[in-house]
Amino acid sequence: MSKLNVKEFVSEHYKVQDFAHLNWSGSFQDYVNLVSENPKIARNAFQRIHDMIMSYGTSTYNEYKKEITRYHFFDDPNNNGKDAVFGIDVHLMKLVNFFKAAALGYGTEKRVLLLHGPVGSAKSSIARNLKKGLEHYSRTDDGAIYTFEWYDAEESDILGGQKNFPSPMHEDPLKLIPVEIRKTFLEQINKGLKSEDKVKIKGEVCPADRYILNEYMKKYNGDFNKVVENHVRVNRLILSEKDRLGIGTFQPKDEKNQDSTELTGDINYRKIAQYGSDSDPRAFNFDGEFNIANRGIIEFIEMLKLDVAFLYDLLGASQEQSIKPKKFAQTDIDLVILGHTNEPEFRKLQNNEFMEALRDRTVKIDVPYITRLDNEVKIYQRDFNNEKIPHVHVAPHTLEMAAMWAVLTRLEEPKKADLTLLQKMKLYNGKTLLGYNEDNVKELRKEAVREGLEGISPRYIQDKISNALVKHGHTGSLNPFMIFNELESGLKHHSLINSSEQGEKFRELLAIVREEYTDIVKNDVQKAISLDETAIETLCANYIDNVKAYTQKEKVRNKYTGKLEESDERFMRSIEEKIDIAESRKDDFRREIMNYIGALAIEGKQFDYKMNERLHRALELKLFEDQKDAIKLTTIISNVVDKETQEKIDIIKSRLIKNYGYCEISATDALNYVASIFAKGDSAKS
Repeated sequence: MSKLNVKEFVSEHYKVQDFAHLNWSGSFQDYVNLVSENPKIARNAFQRIHDMIMSYGTSTYNEYKKEITRYHFFDDPNNNGKDAVFGIDVHLMKLVNFFKAAALGYGTEKRVLLLHGPVGSAKSSIARNLKKGLEHYSRTDDGAIYTFEWYDAEESDILGGQKNFPSPMHEDPLKLIPVEIRKTFLEQINKGLKSEDKVKIKGEVCPADRYILNEYMKKYNGDFNKVVENHVRVNRLILSEKDRLGIGTFQPKDEKNQDSTELTGDINYRKIAQYGSDSDPRAFNFDGEFNIANRGIIEFIEMLKLDVAFLYDLLGASQEQSIKPKKFAQTDIDLVILGHTNEPEFRKLQNNEFMEALRDRTVKIDVPYITRLDNEVKIYQRDFNNEKIPHVHVAPHTLEMAAMWAVLTRLEEPKKADLTLLQKMKLYNGKTLLGYNEDNVKELRKEAVREGLEGISPRYIQDKISNALVKHGHTGSLNPFMIFNELESGLKHHSLINSSEQGEKFRELLAIVREEYTDIVKNDVQKAISLDETAIETLCANYIDNVKAYTQKEKVRNKYTGKLEESDERFMRSIEEKIDIAESRKDDFRREIMNYIGALAIEGKQFDYKMNERLHRALELKLFEDQKDAIKLTTIISNVVDKETQEKIDIIKSRLIKNYGYCEISATDALNYVASIFAKGDSAKS
């Protein structure tokens, strides 16, 4: 192993000029010059967060005839998607609209933002994204933010014998400008700017800064210019949760060991002797979470579990945008108050008449579980992939089956008798079903008011996948049956299952997913045996031609003889019977197919057999039936396999590996499982 030269490595990768750029320091006039060139520097916390989110760009897509915006910020690009939030774009749109309204000063800046949803529904991920995003944004030129410190070469008593005294709440330097001249100052600096770009100065500096400013004003007989020239140094502010700069986090603890000083700061008793009074702001630690979060964001974890006394602090902090430190006057703050809570705690808030004021000052944004399968799968693919677990191959459909069960537990039973819960889930996932269009799916969504607020959380699924990896990782392959067993056994001890009925319902849904997997893996093997898309397309075209002729009472031209013939009823039924279309339903099914093709044609779209899951399945089964005699599947599980059959088995395995993502182990498992199903079927017939 070659030795690493640290000096050369650091010189190559660490840029001193970057450090200097992020640690810029200048005079008060330098700062005013910066603001004149770029007024966004003086944004408030809400404006900064909204601009931060928008800086990552957006994309749009249509769902149920509604345009949905995806904000790329929530893909967590700065951390390789570690905290990416999937599947709740509609709710994230509401979140961004909250920040937009607050940034424009429409009133939501005076509200507590409350993320509400079941456990494990990405509330904390959203909060982490906002906090980490602010940290990163403050390091960019677009997100640059500044504060100031007092300095005195004489180490005067005003600063308590110190040369430097940083602004305790890292205030905006513009707040030092005397209130009586602010209007004129703003008129000058805002000349020619659009309304939304204009610089605003709101409130006054914290008590410590106010005291020092007043003392220096006395020293210089009210000459503000001399004060800022001689004693104010402006610095670049890099927000950091770890350094408690602009980002605060507050978590409920035992009521006996927690008081409001954790939010608003407390007296520094060691400095009372130095300054002579406990009401001297220099003898006060402005290090409560509200203080240190100034200019940024404060997160309240499980907010509604806080003692009522703490919740009262939120009222002034939100509505008045000020806090009340012990022994001092109301102190202005500029920050976003973000809380999150689960359903039981929120119901308590709704039922508590004494908390009406807090309810009135709260904007609730629901963060439900994902109800679209594709998006749920993304959560598990992020945690269980080749990069994270290179030593174990995750068999196809393994994560999908776990996700499918999770989503099914969150859905409400459809009110339509002809629709199963599994079909409903597939409709939500963008699949088509005869008799259902986008409007019907939209109605299904509307009638299910509790959907996504109950069910199994992604954490439970992640835990069980981890258990399965620990137990079976040595085999080199993880398959759905290993996951099914973990999911089911874990239900016995699941703390969030409230009744035996609920537990039983979850087991029933797991049985449905097992059946679905059986169909899927059979389909994989069948497709591997009859892997010929051209043949399926030809079969489909032939079927559509016959159905069109049948429904329109026309004849079909024989492509070999060129003669017009009656539609081939036996051929059509041989396909329809594969998906259990009864004789009495065949006309309806054929008309639905033609109506669907017609509707697509009106929209300028061409029909593809893959668009219709049932027809696609029927065509594959028909082709499989026509070709399956090429290999007897049941021979796979027999003890003696002849050379010719083994060669065919190897071809099927190689197709499963090459085309469907299986490995040698999982392909063998899949073939053996499907062979055992056909063996049971053959024995049942005999």
